[in-house]
Amino acid sequence: MRIGILTLIGLLTIACNTKINTSKKTAQKPNIVFIMADDHAVQAISAYGHPISKLAPTPNIDRLAKNGVLFNNSFVTNSICGPSRAVILTGKHSHINGFRQNGDHFNGSQPTLPKMLQQSGYNTAVFGKWHLHGYPEGFDHWKIIVDQGNYYNPDFIENGDTTRIEGYATDIITEDALNWLKYNRTDSLPFFLMVQHKAPHRNWMPALRHVKLYDSVQFPLPDSYFPEFNKQWAAKEQLQTIYKDMYEGHDLKMSTAYGQTELANNPWTTDFDRMTSEQRLTWDAAYLTKNNAFHKAKLTGKELAIWKGQRYIQDYMATIAAVDEGVGEILDYLEKSGLDKNTLVVYTSDQGFWMGENGWFDKRFMYEESFKTPLLMQLPGTIKPGAKIEAMVQNLDFAPTFLDLTGFANLNSEMQGESFLGLLNGTLNEQDFRDVVYYHYYDYPAFHMVKKHYGIRTKRYKLIHFYDDIDTWELYDLEKDPNEKNNVIINPYYKNTLSVMQHKLDSVQKGYGVTKTEFMKTSKEEVNKAYNQFKRLRGVPAFH
Repeated sequence: MRIGILTLIGLLTIACNTKINTSKKTAQKPNIVFIMADDHAVQAISAYGHPISKLAPTPNIDRLAKNGVLFNNSFVTNSICGPSRAVILTGKHSHINGFRQNGDHFNGSQPTLPKMLQQSGYNTAVFGKWHLHGYPEGFDHWKIIVDQGNYYNPDFIENGDTTRIEGYATDIITEDALNWLKYNRTDSLPFFLMVQHKAPHRNWMPALRHVKLYDSVQFPLPDSYFPEFNKQWAAKEQLQTIYKDMYEGHDLKMSTAYGQTELANNPWTTDFDRMTSEQRLTWDAAYLTKNNAFHKAKLTGKELAIWKGQRYIQDYMATIAAVDEGVGEILDYLEKSGLDKNTLVVYTSDQGFWMGENGWFDKRFMYEESFKTPLLMQLPGTIKPGAKIEAMVQNLDFAPTFLDLTGFANLNSEMQGESFLGLLNGTLNEQDFRDVVYYHYYDYPAFHMVKKHYGIRTKRYKLIHFYDDIDTWELYDLEKDPNEKNNVIINPYYKNTLSVMQHKLDSVQKGYGVTKTEFMKTSKEEVNKAYNQFKRLRGVPAFH
């Protein structure tokens, strides 16, 4: 009997030790902190060296470039908020994951990165912007901003309940993420944390502490601010020109007259109406001085267009300031707690953004400023500090890469992305990674009226097909024409190049399972209805 008890105790001891060792082994897997801003342009991160960002530096985001790696050629598959997020979660193109355009409903029952990590022993959480309709799945904890969200006193959903929280959205999201890291996660488990900011999405409302941050800064507007489109038919028909299509009140915070705080054209009043009286007093006092100076100047024509560009960039960059501060707070905590040594920190955006190039704001086009996104990562011992990667990666690749890093690469069999872990740890040469990326944008007719289009990019060339109520092709030699001003589609010199690119496009679409159903056209009535809607929002009488 005594021997039996000792044997039983021994077996229990072995079992307990086995469980403890398994837990320790799991805990040694790398953590992941994934920080994503909304519409953060490469041009607006000082680590990338753009003239605009040199005047409005982002020192904390730059820390990731210093401590880790900066990607110079990171692209999206579909430059619009919801679809980009769906691609990141699933590792699949929009036509496969089912979320092609804003307004679609994400099928949360399909396999996703957070589900796979959660089922593999990771503690998972997401805070901030979701924008996929429905509630997040695969997260132990989530607190998401309602729909697109508001900068001031935003509404959040947590455990199915909606609550309005007084404060500034960026600060609230940062604080929620830090509180989870400090107090609410399970210490014994590795974690996957998604921190997803609303900023710097339209309408670029800075925190009150930053409303005057760049008032005295004159940002350089791009040479193409007043463009001439040569054989770029879709570009001529967009509605995202700063000085033609922005709402003077809502977007540019312009007032109706000298000495007034009432906003000019402001079709969406909730962004300002939800501010407390104290917040609004501080806001109005700051903008009254700026707007009075504008009214006194009596600007017209090109001078007015330039002033609007300055106001846009000043507000946009000031909105980013709080994001950068939040990144700094998270990095500081990781370093103070020692978690940084085993945590992959990622900073990216759901797509690129126009900073006045072609006179534009927003995104959607397959042109570089919209197609390309910032991507910076750090992980001591795996990623060499100060590294730069030129290979073409996509948001399609994030999930496979994270699964590869955490040792669960076998779970990504349905994903269409490729792991670029080898680029991070130096085991893969850049020239051996992919040589072509695919893009497809579906959201038409919609805001800004950018035509549906698809295409491919190689290291040197880009081929785009705009379709629906238009049928045009564009080919660019990025080596000779990095700003994509010269469409060489009918240039005989590029005849062979065009043939090769068309063959590559067909091959890529076949490989990704693109079928004819992806090229459906919109009725003329729907297109006209959309144009009428946007004219009304601009305060212009609609046509019939």
